[in-house]
Amino acid sequence: MGQKTNPIGNRLGIIRGWESNWYGSKKDYAGKLIEDNKIRSYLNARINKGGIAKIVIERTLNKLIVTIHTSKPGIIIGKGGGEVDRIKEELKKLTGKEDVQINILEIRRPELDANIVGETIAKQIENRISYKRAIKMAIASTLRLGAEGIKIKVSGRIGGAEIARSEEIKQGRVPLHTFRMDIDYASVFAQTVYGKIGIKVWICKGEVLAKRDLNPNFVGGKSEAAERRETRGGGRDDRRGGGERRGGGGPRDRRG
Repeated sequence: MGQKTNPIGNRLGIIRGWESNWYGSKKDYAGKLIEDNKIRSYLNARINKGGIAKIVIERTLNKLIVTIHTSKPGIIIGKGGGEVDRIKEELKKLTGKEDVQINILEIRRPELDANIVGETIAKQIENRISYKRAIKMAIASTLRLGAEGIKIKVSGRIGGAEIARSEEIKQGRVPLHTFRMDIDYASVFAQTVYGKIGIKVWICKGEVLAKRDLNPNFVGGKSEAAERRETRGGGRDDRRGGGERRGGGGPRDRRG
């Protein structure tokens, strides 16, 4: 089943939290759901180059709280916060609510966010950069920052070919069936002159063994596995450095 379901939806309530937090009765549930979709579609179109990873929507009795997770907060905030105020007024018109609050959270390591990685590859493909080069650069930068594995799949008329095909490049481990594995997933597309090219990204950030806060706005820093691996990696680098020095002196002395 790990191959057939959305990895984020599959882990809801286990290690992932919901990106819409509110209560709706039978009468107004559908209306709120449609409104959430409108808000997300509008913000993604309005802040096209803002590096948006996800949009969390919370509702209280008369208040709407929208939290934007982005890698480029400066673009959204604007000069002196003017851009945020304009977006807030536009959201008030869109939703018909008077009390709208916008929070902006910066993503420190955008290379570990599947949505941002997918959008970066899509922009490069749209700018006629080779898809293989774009994917390999994305994989290298993601693994460098401590991910356990990454899988990227592109589908469509790749490179302008007449027949559409799918290609998949994978490095490391991405166990989709293990629910405690923190796997981020995104599906985006690149609009080229030949048509749309779909891009799917899976990023495995490591195993979650302790109980995790399911609040989607919770920024817990690095995963435990990433921290352990980086610590071990630092030790390996030191040992490797020592080994090279020993290798440089020892064998030569013995041969002499």
